[in-house]
Amino acid sequence: MDWPGRFGGLCHGGDYNPEQWPEEVWKEDVALMRRAGVNLVSVGVFSWARLEPSPGVHDFGWLDRVLDLLHDGGIGVNLATPTASPPPWFGLAHPDALTVTADGTRLTHGSRDTYCVHAPAYRAASVRIAGTLAERYRDHPALAMWHVHNEYGTACHCEHAASAFRTWLRARHGTLDALNDAWTTSFWSQRYSAWEQVTPPRATQYLPNPSQVLDFRRFVSDAMLGHFREQKAVLRELTPAVPVTTNFVLGDWVPVNHRHWAAEVDLVAIDHYPSSDPPAETAFAADLARGWASPPAHSATTDPAHSPTVDPTHVPGSTPEHSPTISPSLAPEHAPKPWLLMEQAVVTYTGPRMLAKRPGEITRLSLSHIARGSQGAMFFQWRASRGGAELWYGGMVPHAGPDSRIFREICDLGALLPSLTDACAAPVEAGAAILWDAEVGWALQSPGLPSTELNYAETVRQAHRVLYRHGVTADLVHPSSDLSAYPLVLVPALYLISDADADNLRRYVSGGGTLVVSYLSGVADEHARVRLGGYPGALRDLLGIRVEEFHPLPPDFTLTLSTPDNQLGTGTFWSEHLHLEGAEALAVYTGPHASGTPLAGQPAVTRHSYGSGTALYVSTRLSDTAYAHLLGLRPTPVELVRRGEWLFAINHGDEAQEAAGLHLPPGGFSVRPR
Repeated sequence: MDWPGRFGGLCHGGDYNPEQWPEEVWKEDVALMRRAGVNLVSVGVFSWARLEPSPGVHDFGWLDRVLDLLHDGGIGVNLATPTASPPPWFGLAHPDALTVTADGTRLTHGSRDTYCVHAPAYRAASVRIAGTLAERYRDHPALAMWHVHNEYGTACHCEHAASAFRTWLRARHGTLDALNDAWTTSFWSQRYSAWEQVTPPRATQYLPNPSQVLDFRRFVSDAMLGHFREQKAVLRELTPAVPVTTNFVLGDWVPVNHRHWAAEVDLVAIDHYPSSDPPAETAFAADLARGWASPPAHSATTDPAHSPTVDPTHVPGSTPEHSPTISPSLAPEHAPKPWLLMEQAVVTYTGPRMLAKRPGEITRLSLSHIARGSQGAMFFQWRASRGGAELWYGGMVPHAGPDSRIFREICDLGALLPSLTDACAAPVEAGAAILWDAEVGWALQSPGLPSTELNYAETVRQAHRVLYRHGVTADLVHPSSDLSAYPLVLVPALYLISDADADNLRRYVSGGGTLVVSYLSGVADEHARVRLGGYPGALRDLLGIRVEEFHPLPPDFTLTLSTPDNQLGTGTFWSEHLHLEGAEALAVYTGPHASGTPLAGQPAVTRHSYGSGTALYVSTRLSDTAYAHLLGLRPTPVELVRRGEWLFAINHGDEAQEAAGLHLPPGGFSVRPR
């Protein structure tokens, strides 16, 4: 599907909530949208109470007029089904469809996302309102795309959920004996003798069963996907030519496996709100979205003319003559699905406070998404709200109105986007892959792990950040993916791994690839059961090591690492008692350990030849600088992304920089043929 052509170019716009404003404002909105180069807006995301003010009674007049105005202004509509926020009357009529938390509290209406996707009344009402919208607007010329729901992520622990969970478990495990084995229910007398005894992981006296919690997260993702599919089916039946999507929200709390969902949408759409390091976080989110949009398993071949110069025999202390070049990540016959930045903000949400973006930052971060594959740059929201829970979350038209820096930058971005269409025609080129699995993140949230400070997302982000700051674009892919196109694959904290995926890593290294594995990888199987015989379980033979013990470190404690050039510095957070079983030590621990454990002289970083390739293991947390040194990378002062003949270069800093033959002023960028 020609996405840029469908919308008259790269998408530019945002969530438009006309129901929040007097009707006389709507014409001004459309005029300002035209001025800003807006070509697509999401409408109706939270409008169920306006569309259906009482059961079975609909008010579409206002929406008719909005869609007509937008169409007359040349603006397409991403029309939402409003099921993320049922109206007040619905919860009163169907209290069993309100969310129940793990501690048994039934939530009430008053915010958003107060629903249970397992409740029959809610499922039926969702399909009904979606079908009613599709019947009314199936032939409206403004309709460009369907936006189902909003940011799926609400889990429920009610009896509807319990019944659906048991049905899902029967399908997954088959028998109670298989379930009891997968969950290790002999521990603490949890063994089930009847399916009716199985419930969601509700509040309990002490630690929950980690395998039960993991399966529940999987179930919630599948259940919400079922809710999406039901709406998609009715929309597809009535409007077969109109693409259907939903917006993926990012965060450790989200119980959705977006990789599975990506196969169900016509366009992968993400909402991204960076906080502490917007440029690096933006690059990570964009590469993650592109990974979801790619087929879950793909074949590719490495073009020798574009082979990276990452040297698997590099020893810390030597400096490569060149930084890695970038090679295509996918063969042409496996073109990825399109993806789109559906929401971003004009402010930065840091947690404690909301900060205005620096001058030009709106464009730079949007351009970073587009360079990495987004079909445009959308925002939350068009006009900053004057009331409600998110009145301070900003808008393309801020509270100050169009005579403002923010709106002028929005207009500048809108003027820039049409010039980027040719540069966005070629696929993004990646020189490395990072393995990412949402289920690993869920498993590492278990409270019974060796350290309560484990953070899977941050561990993966560090690996990505190191590549990003050294000019290497990375694909974030699942361990089951065909990795043969990548000369370098990083494996950060891949706690869970199936036998099949472990075999996939062996094939990759044996075929000549370079694999860099971090601590706490390969430790458990897909049911979160520890693999016995020494860590890293499924990967011991590949890495040529055996870890006897874990030794998590206190927050402020460091262990000095000894290398021939002393360039790896220190290790933090984690350490291990490691034995060599075919590998060689590239670095060893020195000095006293926080626990008194004698690790001095023990291997800390290892390298193992396996087939035609090399597998490295890092048993502690390195600094970003040391991590890059281990990989033989040299830093680049600007963001660089290559797409075919085109090079995107973005200077996110406050000083002028020279890179790739370009002079970039502070905050400057360049998009040009190489």
